[in-house]
Amino acid sequence: MSVKIEKKIVGYSIAGKSADGDELENTGHQRNREGTGIAGGEQDNSANVVHMHEKLQRPEMLVGSTYKIKTPLSEHALYVTINDIILNQGTEHERRRPFEIFINSKNMDHFQWIVALTRIISAVFRKGGDATFLVEELHSVFDPRGGYFKKGGKYMPSLVAEIGDAIECHMKIIGMIPADDMDDCVRKHLQAKRVEYDSMTVGAENRADNTPLSEEQLISDFPPDAQLCPKCHTKAVIKMDGCMTCLNCGESKCG
Repeated sequence: MSVKIEKKIVGYSIAGKSADGDELENTGHQRNREGTGIAGGEQDNSANVVHMHEKLQRPEMLVGSTYKIKTPLSEHALYVTINDIILNQGTEHERRRPFEIFINSKNMDHFQWIVALTRIISAVFRKGGDATFLVEELHSVFDPRGGYFKKGGKYMPSLVAEIGDAIECHMKIIGMIPADDMDDCVRKHLQAKRVEYDSMTVGAENRADNTPLSEEQLISDFPPDAQLCPKCHTKAVIKMDGCMTCLNCGESKCG
């Protein structure tokens, strides 16, 4: 259906979405009030929204978090610090986005590639757009000598993958990646199964002398004989009630 334009065109606008998922309107130039739907006393604040881009100046102070990485492959731990910039602070468009990353350690064996990695990741952060792809790319790096299990039983294919795990954890905290929140009913069910399993296994060892179970024995990480979960890559799969169930993510073949 054709539309007849009876007024002179004095401006244009392009409607779309920004990298953060916010509604964005780029206005070519000022339009008169007859050609716009904005009332006389209202102002269009969409043009004032600041988005992440590489020319954004670094503030004097940034808010950051530090994550400790201790692997069995090295004597010294790595400390991953991710600093965030707060965009549009105090407005409805306020966003917290990673701006730079630093990795520090007493171990100098990996100094060169760690410095290179941090500079590249920081450049991707400052570039703007969707930087969550970094997590998947780092997770796909495998050590040819084999990976390791971090504390808690989660399998890590390489040190680079664990750096990606720290970035993923940080992005979940600031809201860039949706958190995998487990249902309360499932969480309580797994906790009950975990206590029941620990009571059975530890109780068998103390049955001879009737030693009472301590609280530390009942809240241990995961059973030492647990199998690796194909979903969350954690050694937390046990067999209870004739079904293999993961105590970490709830994955079960029985549904």
